[in-house]
Amino acid sequence: MVKGTVYLFTRNGLGNAPEDLQRILAVNFLGLVADSGRIPEKVLFYGDGVKLACEGSDVIEGLKGLESQGSRLILCRTCLEYFGLIEKVHVGTVGKMTDILAALQEADRVVSL
Repeated sequence: MVKGTVYLFTRNGLGNAPEDLQRILAVNFLGLVADSGRIPEKVLFYGDGVKLACEGSDVIEGLKGLESQGSRLILCRTCLEYFGLIEKVHVGTVGKMTDILAALQEADRVVSL
């Protein structure tokens, strides 16, 4: 684990690309991170990013891999409620924006994906 490193997902995928390509990139990226042994201390999700940890997401297995290795995954409750996804969370912890803010403020490095 890389202490002090936080990954931040604000989209339902990775990068600025067509939606299906964003999700393909996210699957590949998370799989590589999980296999690297250098996982982030925390992974934060807000906005469309919360969709990555919910039913139907292609990256749930990759996220479970990070979580099983000790990464703490925090999802924005307000965002989940807005999208009607609060009951469809498959991985991570539902938190508040205060939890996300605290994680960002405590981080040594934030990687926005």
